Amino acid sequence: MRQRALGESGLTVTDICLGTMTWGEQNSEAEAHAQLDWALDHDINFVDTAEMYPVPPRQATQGQTETFIGSWLARHPGRRGEFVLASKIAGPGRRDWIRGGDTKVSAKTIPWAIDDSLARLKTDYIDLFQIHWPDRYVPMFGQWAYDAAQDRPATPILEQVEALARAIEAGKIRAYGLSNETCYGLCEFTRLAREHGLPPPASTQNCYNLVSRTFDGDLAEASHRLNVPLLAYSPLAMGLLAGNYRHGAAPPAARLTRFPNFGDRYRKPRVAPAVEAYCQVAERHGLAPGALALAFARGRPFTASTIIGATSLAQLDEQAAWFDLELDAATRADVDAVHAEYPNPTIG
Repeated sequence: MRQRALGESGLTVTDICLGTMTWGEQNSEAEAHAQLDWALDHDINFVDTAEMYPVPPRQATQGQTETFIGSWLARHPGRRGEFVLASKIAGPGRRDWIRGGDTKVSAKTIPWAIDDSLARLKTDYIDLFQIHWPDRYVPMFGQWAYDAAQDRPATPILEQVEALARAIEAGKIRAYGLSNETCYGLCEFTRLAREHGLPPPASTQNCYNLVSRTFDGDLAEASHRLNVPLLAYSPLAMGLLAGNYRHGAAPPAARLTRFPNFGDRYRKPRVAPAVEAYCQVAERHGLAPGALALAFARGRPFTASTIIGATSLAQLDEQAAWFDLELDAATRADVDAVHAEYPNPTIG
């Protein structure tokens, strides 16, 4: 397992991260614990969660994922130092039951969210604490066109950086990161942190896969020049790029089947033909479709770690067989040809 540094934070993580967003909805506590055991047994030292999880989010289950991690840690008190634990504060407007609806990312809510997560996680520090989505208006989750008319009052970025820096100084978090962030946000967080002698963001966790490559543009340049690498989530596009839904298949236990109102970005009209084209590339090169997708996201120069997820150990075992794959030049050329025909079909 390759190790990658997260910016200037001092954190070093494996380039595969275990995602947890199904725990508490599609996975039981026992299954969550088994997945944690599996990750550590496979030398994965990076686990990502969020106060909002599991998804799809519901008031009845909010925080359950962190609680499952906390119960594992309570049973294994000597193992906290074996992995880098990341969590997130939810952004405004989407989860009104969190903090009684106070979901701004502010000097008030950042320490509040950290303390709540620490209590659920049963630990005294979080290694990487991320802003799940920006406090300000930005187009995201499949939208791409900025509309200034939708702008709204937002917490100043410096206030957010200062609150996160205080949490680092207090020892409650070791570093902070961004998520679902834009090039402007990445640059502003970093600029303001450096101008005020505060820690810059360690990473940005954005969607990145064969059908969602918006990071390839100005974000890639900012990531490189500012030393803020990508944590790539959804590398298999919720199973689409693993071939799970080919030819109209709708596996009953699969996420997009069980939750028809979830994952809108993957239901856009050009996504299915693009996915089929990538599946055919994989087959021509003797690869499983999921192997192609995971190797692509993992192999990008700006990617520090790629976040995988599963609802069963069998799915994790399948993905583990792909961990060492590197795409050759001919395969990359075929990937580029499909991308030229179907550029970023999830946006719009």
